[in-house]
Amino acid sequence: MSLLVFTRLGSWLYALVEERPWWGRALLFPILILGVLTLLRLPLSFWRGHVRERRWGFSTQTARGWWFDRAKGFAVAAVLTAVTVLAFVALARALPPAWPAAVAPAAAFLVLALGFAAPIVLEPLFNRFSPLDDPALEAGLRSLAERAGVPVRDVLVADASRRTRRENAYVSGLGATRRIVLFDNLLNESEPRQIRLVVAHELGHRRARHVERGTLVAMAGAAAVVLVLWALLSWPALLGAIGASGPGDPRVAPLLLLVVSVFELIGLPLGAVLSRRWEREADRSSLELTRDPEAFESAHRRLAAANLADLEPPRVLYALLFSHPTPPERIAAARAWAPDVISR
Repeated sequence: MSLLVFTRLGSWLYALVEERPWWGRALLFPILILGVLTLLRLPLSFWRGHVRERRWGFSTQTARGWWFDRAKGFAVAAVLTAVTVLAFVALARALPPAWPAAVAPAAAFLVLALGFAAPIVLEPLFNRFSPLDDPALEAGLRSLAERAGVPVRDVLVADASRRTRRENAYVSGLGATRRIVLFDNLLNESEPRQIRLVVAHELGHRRARHVERGTLVAMAGAAAVVLVLWALLSWPALLGAIGASGPGDPRVAPLLLLVVSVFELIGLPLGAVLSRRWEREADRSSLELTRDPEAFESAHRRLAAANLADLEPPRVLYALLFSHPTPPERIAAARAWAPDVISR
């Protein structure tokens, strides 16, 4: 990314759109940057996402299917990135002295809007969803959601098996878009008690408002990015280095993307710590909702085997990058909680 900001490569890419009006440059320049970065990452992405997954027995996709998914992913990322940069540049041009006061809340609102829109706009681009065709299980899951205080609009099955053998479930959306989604792999391979346990865990996240809290953290992070950009773009030497005349110049696009990437990298360890804490809370909630520690242990043993979970990761990597406790940790904690849960 820094190469695109500070070297001739960025200037060469910008020259491709230089004759267009400012709004055309603001839209097209970030797409060109994203395209170059995607091409540079493709060999590693293909190995990690397709070759390695097939070697380990997870992927059920053809290479053609993988490439098609990457193309859709790029299209979504290109649209979101281009619109975001266009909005940034437009507000900076319209409000030269006070653009951060407008851009910071706009960035936070974009994060919130994506939380609402993703289940109904983005998820269907990658998976097909159908209603759960098991009235008894659906009724049980809806009852579980009601007891958790997290009513859902739909209980759906995603056709995950056409891409992977991994098993999972999740609760997506905010407010009226909230729904339970089961991977068809989980539905086909697990017992109803185990499915209820996995869904109870996901409902536990909603019960503790982890999604809302995570969204607020992301919104604060988006606003913080804007403040950092404000400081950087007030530095004449930096503007000269990237060839930009000010915050309203589309040439700032690579710097904007660079700052976002740095924030994401810096936030990884904190995010991992927070995620593990929330996962433990959701585990406890799943025990309280199902009162079935036996299903908890069998479900996590099955998922660990099915997903080839790392049972003893290096301590440093675990601390910095692992978003979930290890399966042995989770099972040990469940055994410790079980007497208390059962006695309530």
